[in-house]
Amino acid sequence: MVEELLAGKMVDRKSKFYAHLYKIDNLDDDVTNIQKIHNKKYKKAAHHCYAAIVDGVDVSRNDGEVGSPGRVLLELLHEYNLDGYMIMVSRIFGGIKLGQGGVARAFRNSGRGVINAYLENK
Repeated sequence: MVEELLAGKMVDRKSKFYAHLYKIDNLDDDVTNIQKIHNKKYKKAAHHCYAAIVDGVDVSRNDGEVGSPGRVLLELLHEYNLDGYMIMVSRIFGGIKLGQGGVARAFRNSGRGVINAYLENK
């Protein structure tokens, strides 16, 4: 079962970061379904990076992006003890390179923003 809990958008130097937080219960099926949704919804996005944890098993994906954003998102899920959740961030490149540190920071900020907003309104 996939349930979208919250979505948010952040802009950093013209790049757009669309962060979505999901409640999931099956790593393989749910991650695949969410990837299909994001590929269709954000066709212009060059990267769809994610992290998920279900029953203590975690996965992450950088999708070719620099700065290890999958690992950064996974660290957020662990930090907030979000088992049974997935966070996916799709980036639409704005023409300005952010560098590894800038990319990691942008993914972390967009992920943390959507997690904090969800927890505040829970």
